[in-house]
Amino acid sequence: MAEIQPVRGWRYNAVLSQQIDRYVSPLFDVVSMKQREALYQNPLNSIHLSVPRGDDAAGAARQRLQEWQQQGVLQQDELPGIYVYYQYFRLPGSAREYCRKGFMCHIRAYDWAESVVLRHENTLPASVNDRAELLSRTEFQTSATHGLYRDDAFELEQYMDEAMQNPLYQTEEDYQGARDVLAVIQDVRIIQRFQRVLASREVILADGHHRYEGSLAYRLARRVAAGEAYTGAEAWNFHLMYLTNAAADDLRILPTHRLVLEFPVALSTQELLARLATYFTVLTLDDPYDLPERIAGKPWAFGVYLGEGQVYKIRLKPEVHALLDWPTTPEVKALDLTVLHFFVLEKVLGVVGAEAQRQWTGVAYVRNFPECLSRVDRGEARAAFITNEVTMEEVERVCHSGAVMPPKSTFFYPKTIGGFLFTSIRDSETEHPFYAVFRP
Repeated sequence: MAEIQPVRGWRYNAVLSQQIDRYVSPLFDVVSMKQREALYQNPLNSIHLSVPRGDDAAGAARQRLQEWQQQGVLQQDELPGIYVYYQYFRLPGSAREYCRKGFMCHIRAYDWAESVVLRHENTLPASVNDRAELLSRTEFQTSATHGLYRDDAFELEQYMDEAMQNPLYQTEEDYQGARDVLAVIQDVRIIQRFQRVLASREVILADGHHRYEGSLAYRLARRVAAGEAYTGAEAWNFHLMYLTNAAADDLRILPTHRLVLEFPVALSTQELLARLATYFTVLTLDDPYDLPERIAGKPWAFGVYLGEGQVYKIRLKPEVHALLDWPTTPEVKALDLTVLHFFVLEKVLGVVGAEAQRQWTGVAYVRNFPECLSRVDRGEARAAFITNEVTMEEVERVCHSGAVMPPKSTFFYPKTIGGFLFTSIRDSETEHPFYAVFRP
């Protein structure tokens, strides 16, 4: 199903790569303003290409890219390859070191209707347009999106492990505490094996919906402009993606909690609890730090923190679930977060409908559990609703149902980083003699 192609990657030159930590950057949708300002101080940091700034940000990125290529800051590999990318990381409270294994390559930019690349969340048009404009001006992929394929036989891992015996470079520790390692496979027969495995797979887009849709928008514009000359083999039909195996136990999805900054209607604590009790069994607890453990593994269960020692575990009454009448699939209705958004945000707080909730500024999405508690204690929020993580099985069920999840349902950890690998989608890429070897 999914057509992938090796790439002749653009990378920082051999001297700069020895200090790669100085040039990598977080993805555009997770970098904070403070992080941005620090990274912008380095004139060679990848953020100048991935999150450019100025009145003509995309134009500034194009000019900088041309300068870096002319000066040899970025250099293109001679041979096409599959770039193996491992991320080593730990989770709080665990001594285990995880290693998420994957590889970067070009994948054909399939429309959603083709059901080859599947999505699980909606996008914001402004962010899609921003990414499409940057792609149009630079013809350069600055950071890989994250896709998931399922291979229970783990057929490709042996080749990736072998490549990792001779890494190209690695970070000491990126902004999120992970250690990132890059290697490359340039053996034609092994690359073709990767292509055959993916040719029978669907791909779930885990992270990077805006960047992927930016590629779709740019590809459509170029296809219209090409007219009858369009062949489908042009480089701009492809998108840079990091692919990992959904069957691996090192694939981690962290919970994203809901922080209600202000109630949309006047509610006292007692009135809020009374409304919650209409739909949920409400249990009073003593210690807010017990909440993650008390709700772990329990469907439709949430922690509630209202400050000043007011700690509760709530769990939906099973018979109430039938009231959930949003026009979506059973797979989405079964999700914890759908229950939270329907019964808490809509029924209890009065923010009616999924679209109104997407636009509502009274809710913040926070991954850090202690931060949720402290912001309530400081009076920055009225309530924290603590959630369980979404499972990979739930993501797959929702994607195959053709529906999308509530906003900010998944946080795949760790995030990929920018600056490790760049790729070109200029017309000249497909003129390289090696390209024909890997066409289907």
